[in-house]
Amino acid sequence: MKKYLRNLWEDITLWREGWYNYLERKLRRWGVVFEAQKDIIVDILMARRGTYQRPFLTVSLGILLLAGVISAPVIASSYSGVPNLTDFTPSSAVATSLDFEEYGIQTQVSQKPRDQVILYTVEKGDTLGSVAEKFGVSIDTIRWLNNLKGDDLSVSDTLKIPPVTGIVHKVTEGETVQSIAKKYKTDSQKIVNFPFNDFADLDTFALSVGQTLIVPDGVQPQARAIAFVPPSFVSAPMGTGRLVWPTNGFISQYPIWYHMAFDIANPAAPGIMAADSGIVVLAEYSRYGYGNHVIVDHGGGLSTLYGHLTESYVKVGDRVSRGQVIAKMGSTGRSTGTHLHFETRVNSVPVNPGQFFK
Repeated sequence: MKKYLRNLWEDITLWREGWYNYLERKLRRWGVVFEAQKDIIVDILMARRGTYQRPFLTVSLGILLLAGVISAPVIASSYSGVPNLTDFTPSSAVATSLDFEEYGIQTQVSQKPRDQVILYTVEKGDTLGSVAEKFGVSIDTIRWLNNLKGDDLSVSDTLKIPPVTGIVHKVTEGETVQSIAKKYKTDSQKIVNFPFNDFADLDTFALSVGQTLIVPDGVQPQARAIAFVPPSFVSAPMGTGRLVWPTNGFISQYPIWYHMAFDIANPAAPGIMAADSGIVVLAEYSRYGYGNHVIVDHGGGLSTLYGHLTESYVKVGDRVSRGQVIAKMGSTGRSTGTHLHFETRVNSVPVNPGQFFK
């Protein structure tokens, strides 16, 4: 009996080994054939991938649906029950009290800068002065644009209101930024600085005949030029820093909402000093915009930017001292003449530089 069982086991072993060798040879042979022919199969599939796209997607979705149907009972049986969400309120969603004063929440109305002339209908009680104050422009600006001879206004009159104090000019043939600035007794750089003025060529600031140009601080040829009063400088709040005047020259433009910086002009192109000690965090050249410019971080969130330089003498990472010459005045980038664009920023937001001088 033992001999019979031994012979049976040997036969089963030989049968198993025979099938193993047979299948191995078949699979190996099939693999060789597949490797030899796979390139042809790939070419066919790639050539007709659009033809097989729909069947492939249909089969794939069918497999997913079938898997969901099969697995749904298994998943459902693993949970004892689903909570009634309609009767459940998380504690974090319960408002016990809401004191807006406690959190300092206030509604602030967003005021977007005006980029063009708008129309305003005169209301009862309006005066030329109140309308000018409402829109932040001078009385003469409204008078010039609307050809008003006096200050009288009538209810329902329509007034054209420019975005800034100055002149709204339609360009004629042969005019340039410089000639228009001279005509209206202002600086050409102010025209270039106004962000909504377009130019046919940003390299030369060429103008297109018929285009409307905003001339900030411009006055009519027969009018007296606007006289600027130097700002009264106050010390910086919270002890965030004190600045020194960065260069020699005359102020050609004071800070305004669209140009929150001093433009300091000097044809002699003097050196530029660091307004305070700090670390240079940016020193680069841009074809447009600030041109060759440097930014110095003074700590406490305060930084200063020096733009339109002809050359700079510092690099990123350099430590500079208060009054150290770091660059030379120039006319690079969006500039029409040799000047310094001096900008101060608090937490990367441009602010009026006047508050940081002694």
